[in-house]
Amino acid sequence: MKTSAYARSGVDIALGNRVKATLPQLLAATHRREVLGKVGGFGGLFALDTRKYRQPVLVSSADGVGTKLKIAFAMGRHDTIGQDLVNHCVNDIAVLGAEALFFLDYLGTGKLEPHVFTEIIKGFAKACAENHCALIGGETAQMPGFYQPGEYDVSGTIVGVVEKSRMLNGQKTVRRGDVVLGLASSGLHTNGYSLARKIFFEQMKLKPTSRVAELGGTIGDELLKVHVSYGPLVQALVKKFNPARPAVRPALKALAHITGGGFVDNLPRVLPKNCDVVIRKGSWEMLPIFRLLAERGGVDEAELYQVFNMGIGMAAIVAPAQAEAVLAFCRRAGHRAWAIGEVVAGQGVVKVQ
Repeated sequence: MKTSAYARSGVDIALGNRVKATLPQLLAATHRREVLGKVGGFGGLFALDTRKYRQPVLVSSADGVGTKLKIAFAMGRHDTIGQDLVNHCVNDIAVLGAEALFFLDYLGTGKLEPHVFTEIIKGFAKACAENHCALIGGETAQMPGFYQPGEYDVSGTIVGVVEKSRMLNGQKTVRRGDVVLGLASSGLHTNGYSLARKIFFEQMKLKPTSRVAELGGTIGDELLKVHVSYGPLVQALVKKFNPARPAVRPALKALAHITGGGFVDNLPRVLPKNCDVVIRKGSWEMLPIFRLLAERGGVDEAELYQVFNMGIGMAAIVAPAQAEAVLAFCRRAGHRAWAIGEVVAGQGVVKVQ
């Protein structure tokens, strides 16, 4: 078979088409009844069932995975990256109480490697199915000379929906005396990897395959742990504790996804200007990876709590009377959770002490 000039230049359209032909089977588990048409069109189609809502508000977000990709390249493992991306995006809209509806991905690479593509897409599909979110389309770009050999980049866009009257808005509802609950992370999630790589691989002279006793495995495997999704839990919490009855005050007032910026930069997004949050160090079980960073990193403690999630992937601000009930509900749902702080009078900042 004659090779096309485009393929000789590094862009193999035929290979791309063969790889994409496997998508219908990979994405079958993510199907929702609202999805119209097939994957592969110029645009994904989703028929929102507006009968379920009085005032539906669409919520969207876009993100990437950052330099966590460097760990995937080094380990030759690409099955977790797709899950990381979907779960991160789901969490970003979950903080508003939104249910994830559909997700679209972008994958850019110099040379399309079929097994890598398949692993990434399987990750997208697994996470979308777990979040009851349809994977309705995306883009795969072959750009020879743009990326280092064996490397790629991924990003994703998610769209969800929330009833306007049940949208979480901490700036209107959070009050002094409210309790801050912390939901456990699995590790670094998708933030702080540039600093973590510097500490582990430059300062400590480790390799991704190095076994670290404190971690019970290799540093590479630890750093590839999948970003936890809190989306299904948030939907269950809203249904249980924020009933759509005007006379009932919501117990769940606000959520903050603890991503880049840690507690210091993320919690203020949901605070009114006259409130601060005090986070109590030592009130949750610190994961070994964060203890290692603190002990061996040579980084000021205050900076650690602004760069890393330090073991808390999502913070919830709840009414004090229902705090124990919400905490128990989260634990029954399989999430480790703790009361980690409180709302006090202030100026919209977070203090970790």
